[in-house]
Amino acid sequence: MSSPVRLSRNAWLMLLICIFGWGFSWTVIKYALAEIPPLSFRGVSAFAAGMLTLLLVRASGASVAVARAHWPKLGMLAFFNVLSWNVLSTYGVLYLPSGRAALLAYTMPLWCVPLSVWLLNDRLDPRRCVALLLGGAGVAVLMGQDVLELMRAPLGAILMVSAALCWACGMVLMKRWALPLETMSLTGWQLLLGSLPMLPAAVWVDGIPPQLPGAGALAALAFSALVTFMLCYWAWNRLVLMVPVAVSSLSSLLTPLVGVTSGALFLGEQPGWAEALAVLLILGAVAVINLGGRRALVA
Repeated sequence: MSSPVRLSRNAWLMLLICIFGWGFSWTVIKYALAEIPPLSFRGVSAFAAGMLTLLLVRASGASVAVARAHWPKLGMLAFFNVLSWNVLSTYGVLYLPSGRAALLAYTMPLWCVPLSVWLLNDRLDPRRCVALLLGGAGVAVLMGQDVLELMRAPLGAILMVSAALCWACGMVLMKRWALPLETMSLTGWQLLLGSLPMLPAAVWVDGIPPQLPGAGALAALAFSALVTFMLCYWAWNRLVLMVPVAVSSLSSLLTPLVGVTSGALFLGEQPGWAEALAVLLILGAVAVINLGGRRALVA
C-alpha cells in the first residue's frame, strides 16, 4: 500500500498563491460590484485573462493547439471551472458578506472528496476522514450563527453552494481526464471558453455602461484578471494535477480564512469567537492531511 501524499514545496507555493490571491479576491469582488455589474465584471476579467495567458504561451514559443478529440472535455472543464463557478459565486456574493460567501464557496471539499472516491477510485482513509470532519466542522462553526438568516434569505447560500458543487465537479473531471496540455495552455483555454458566453450575456443583462467605472473599480478589474484568473487559476490547475483531490481540496480551506480577514480589514466585517475556533479546526484539517506521508512529485 502506498503512503499518503502530502504537499511538496512547489505544491505549497501553488497553494499559497491561491490562498492569498483568491482569499483577497472576495473583498475585491464585493468592492467592485458597487460600480460594475456581476456578469460584466467576471466576463471581462476572465476573457482578458484567457487572452493574455494564451498570448504568453505563444510568446514563450509553446503551442496553444488543442487536438480535436480534446475540445469536448476542455469545454466541459470551462463550463464547470469558469462559467458556472464564476457566475454563481459572483451573484452569490451580492447577497452575502464577502467572508461568509467565501466560506460557503469552500464547502467544495465536502463535495470533492466523495466525488473523487466515486470517479477517481481515491481511497477514503482515516487521515482523510479526520481532515474532512475537521474542515467541515470549521466551516459549520463559521456558518452556524447565520443559519437562521440563510434560511430566511437562502438565495445567496444556494448560489454559493451550487458554485462549490460545480467547482468540485470541474476539479475531479480535470484530474480524471488529465488532458495532454501544458498547464498555462489548459488555463488559458478554460478561461477563454468559459468567459465567451458571459460577454453577450453581460450586454443583455447588464446593458452597456453609460460611463467608465472609477479608478478603484478598474483596479479591481485588473486585479481580477491578472491575479484571480491568470495567476491563481494557473497555480490551482498545477496543484490539482500534482496531488490527490482530497489533499488539494482540503488544503484550500485556508483560503476563506483570508477572505474573512480581508473582509474585516477592508469592509468593516467583524470576526469573533466563531472565526477563531474555525481557524483552529481548519488548520487542524490542513495539518492532518499534510503532515507525514510522502511528498508529491513536482509537476
